Amino acid sequence: VSPWDIALCATGTAVAGENALVLAVLFYTPSLRAPMFLLIGSLALADLLAGLGLVANFAVRYLLRPPSEAAELAAAGLLLSAFSASVCSLLAITVDRYLSLYNALTYHSERTLGFTCAMVLLMWLLCLGVGLLPLLGWNCLRDQSACSILRPVTKDNAAVLAVTFLLLFALMMQLYLQICKIAFRHAQQIAVQHQFIATAQATSTRKGLSTLSLILGTFALCWIPFTIYSLVADSSYPAVYTYSLALPATCNSLINPIIYAFRNPDIQKSLWLACCGCIPSTFSSRPRTSSDV
Repeated sequence: VSPWDIALCATGTAVAGENALVLAVLFYTPSLRAPMFLLIGSLALADLLAGLGLVANFAVRYLLRPPSEAAELAAAGLLLSAFSASVCSLLAITVDRYLSLYNALTYHSERTLGFTCAMVLLMWLLCLGVGLLPLLGWNCLRDQSACSILRPVTKDNAAVLAVTFLLLFALMMQLYLQICKIAFRHAQQIAVQHQFIATAQATSTRKGLSTLSLILGTFALCWIPFTIYSLVADSSYPAVYTYSLALPATCNSLINPIIYAFRNPDIQKSLWLACCGCIPSTFSSRPRTSSDV
């Protein structure tokens, strides 16, 4: 058994457990029913399925005897669907944050829970369609020379996925830059209205930049190296290169709950109540502002 596969399986188990906790908190807390939390739940569900997909892939490779092509394709399809839904959920969260600042006055009337549910359902149907492609012939099981590093996906199809991912990342980066500009403009207006001293505005600016750097930096470090490698490499390249880049990519699903869920004050309150039945006196109840991008 490859130690790399054991590491991926262990990572998948941790990813599944962590995101299952997020889903449980969202499900059992009636106050967490806003569109923002629905998008966080969509991200947690996608990452949960990604973790289960990693475990299923390990089971198909080492525990299923004799090997089954259908099971291998199904495991690959689950991973494709889950990671596609994870990236799309991140994009949806980015769009939601942008609209909440750009259309602050009409956001709550336009972004209803029903509308968000419909958009999330459409997104998941699209991602499930992507996951069905290996079962519908989008694979290289009959021609091993055509395999990419994402076996059983072919080189051409892996290139399409990689280019699509890079375009989505570019869109996310552009949206977050716009979010940062709007948030800074709001912070300046608030500072003028309340006659804040310059250091308060500088603190708000630094907070926005640090949050922006955390979101984009983590996503880029986890996914960009693996994506670029999948564009230039094929199945003839040493497997250790693929494993060493795929492991950080899967760890992004381990980091997502920390960035998007556990840093949220409302989810933090629910976790404290669930774990110890109380909220610490030191807990900050400060509402989120436009600088909290």
